[in-house]
Amino acid sequence: MALRVSPNASVDRIEGIVFRSENEPVLKLRVGAVPDKGKANAAVVKLLAKAWGIPRSSLSIVSGDKDRQKMLLVEGDPQKRLNMLSDWFEHFDN
Repeated sequence: MALRVSPNASVDRIEGIVFRSENEPVLKLRVGAVPDKGKANAAVVKLLAKAWGIPRSSLSIVSGDKDRQKMLLVEGDPQKRLNMLSDWFEHFDN
């Protein structure tokens, strides 16, 4: 899953879906953690795990460790995760 992360925010928050210039959807997040020694990445994983009701160990940043643009791997049974994410996005309220 593609992410756009803004660190040093006043609050941890999932902003919603935005589109990159290539018209590619990304999930926009804000986290209060600083981008130092993986703190912001850890905050992203914690925020999404809580929002989705899954263990943090199921999520990992696979690219963009030091960039605002990141790729997130969501591990687990593919069909269950797809259903969970589809339901979550359907009911997500910005």
